[in-house]
Amino acid sequence: MSTPYPFTAIVGQDDLRLGLLLNAVSPAVGGVLVRGEKGTAKSTAVRALAALMPEVSVVAGCRFSCDPVSPDPACPDGPHAEAAGVSRAARTVELPVGASEDRLVGALDIERALSEGVKAFEPGLLADAHRGILYVDEVNLLHDHLVDLLLDAAAMGASYVEREGVSVRHAARFLLVGTMNPEEGELRPQLLDRFGLTVEVAASRDTDERVEVVRRRLAYDDDPEGFAARWAGEESALRERIAAARALLPRVVLGDGVLRQIAATCAAFEVDGMRADIVMARTATALAAWAGREEVTADDVRQAALLALPHRRRRNPFDAPGLDEDKLDQTLDEAGPQENSDGDDQPDPDPDGGGDDDGGGGGGGGVPPQADGDRTPPRGGSGDTPSGAPEGSPDAPGRSTGAEQQPVASAEPFRTKMLSVPGLGEGAAGRRSRARTEHGRTTGARRPQGALTKLHLAATVQAAAPHQRARGRSGRGLVVRRDDLRQATREGREGNLVLFVVDASGSMAARQRMSAVKGAVLSLLLDAYQRRDKVGLVTFRGKEAEVALPPTSSVDAAASRLESLPTGGRTPLAAGLLKAHDVLRVERLRDPSRRPLLVVVTDGRATGGPEPVALAGRAGRLHRSEGTASVVVDCESGYVRLGLAGELARELGGTAVTLDELRADSIAGLVKDVTAAGRAA
Repeated sequence: MSTPYPFTAIVGQDDLRLGLLLNAVSPAVGGVLVRGEKGTAKSTAVRALAALMPEVSVVAGCRFSCDPVSPDPACPDGPHAEAAGVSRAARTVELPVGASEDRLVGALDIERALSEGVKAFEPGLLADAHRGILYVDEVNLLHDHLVDLLLDAAAMGASYVEREGVSVRHAARFLLVGTMNPEEGELRPQLLDRFGLTVEVAASRDTDERVEVVRRRLAYDDDPEGFAARWAGEESALRERIAAARALLPRVVLGDGVLRQIAATCAAFEVDGMRADIVMARTATALAAWAGREEVTADDVRQAALLALPHRRRRNPFDAPGLDEDKLDQTLDEAGPQENSDGDDQPDPDPDGGGDDDGGGGGGGGVPPQADGDRTPPRGGSGDTPSGAPEGSPDAPGRSTGAEQQPVASAEPFRTKMLSVPGLGEGAAGRRSRARTEHGRTTGARRPQGALTKLHLAATVQAAAPHQRARGRSGRGLVVRRDDLRQATREGREGNLVLFVVDASGSMAARQRMSAVKGAVLSLLLDAYQRRDKVGLVTFRGKEAEVALPPTSSVDAAASRLESLPTGGRTPLAAGLLKAHDVLRVERLRDPSRRPLLVVVTDGRATGGPEPVALAGRAGRLHRSEGTASVVVDCESGYVRLGLAGELARELGGTAVTLDELRADSIAGLVKDVTAAGRAA
């Protein structure tokens, strides 16, 4: 086993180290989520924490790490009456993003269960992580069905494996630690709330600190054992401090005044449920123990809020996590002095109530305050297109020939109608289009290809029944052979690649109109977030098209690029469609099982270059010939309508919907399914 990088040798990253250490002091805090850009020592710090964790006492020979003092009465390896205990190091178990369900929860030997009635169970990673650390790198990329299993285990402290009436249960209490890069997509809110704390990490911009990071890393790579030996003293001292804080923790007093501050803070930031209050209380208690104190102070409450609340206050997927620290200080001041009698432990408040640290206060898990208008670009001024100009002419003043205009803010998003790819796919789990999946309703049976994961009991019995006499059956159980086993085929939902092709030309530049268009695309992005899709963004205006955002799981990034989208110039519709074709061609090579859905947002006009309309038609037919499902969001408005978007939809082999019809609550059009490319021919 390779020598891990010492925890005490990590340079900077104070919030990251503090969040991990507080969980080492008090596992009841509930784990930590580490968010940040790549190359910021996220994984290094988590793996280094294992060496600092105190040893655990387990029942000798128990595969489920039962505590000899109070063994699990339902342990599959039990009962453990008067079992001997042995000590071992706390485990750090890594859950790979691509792990199977059986690898996570364990697997039953179905053949023995059917023929012998024996619960032959092979434990999974949840059993290995019991009373230790479960570490998920890139947790935001974890498949939905694994997220569901993690949520269940984290909520109940136990893992259940059930296969066709045969069930096994074992304890699974672990410290959940996840790392993620927000650029690659966000977590589901249910899993996000299961992390007790969150910290934001970023690479230092201080030259001396960066030099020291490189110096230490090179020294470690040259001689890991020698480097670790040089830090052994600091590691030992930190290990002793953790043990001392754990011993002090039960004696820490959480006064009523402090509890009132915690409750007032959670109420002020409108967090959902009561988990935030509980986590803040446990975190503040751990902070006091870590500092060697037996009473919780207002400083502990403030630090706990910065660690426990940022990821719980998001109101929609496009809000950046974080806390307004001025508001936090004001809330603590209002709730503290009247009720808190721990005078000696109170910080010296700012007499003006505003504070002079502007969100500093010792740094601890927070991120810079997010202003309400962070995502709202400035509204343009002199470039507005007169709303009274007729839309029938492609060269109307201020439209296809207009100069570039300032970005406009999007209208309020709304709930959209369901758009799906026709047919039956086999892509990544999601919530958009029909697909063959490991989860969902059973639709049939087949011979297993590889390991059996979902048994179809009726089909298995039917396959084995005719051979019982020839196999000499004499007992109660069936004589089942490997060839008799049948895998259940199931139908569920998959996530798709939703590629937006947005017309940003002058014909779309009327301020009120472009605001509505952006609101519609933002609504579709919100729908893509909820349905676990990948998204990409292609824009076209002037003389060319560009990939504003390559396909990614980060819907936040797409929303940000959309808000800053300028408009103006001619309408190179063909260039936009051809650029989208290039993007989809590359993505088919990278992820052939993920089916695309092309969403073209335009009024259908095409200007610039020779025969722009004919060229756009040929580009549309190219998508149609490759079977790309498509929908055209018709943005044409006004009294004069040319119906060009509908013609484009026919060339694409898709369907067209107006902005009004896109709304889920609209009666202008009933549900519009995306037509399979080629089927409308």
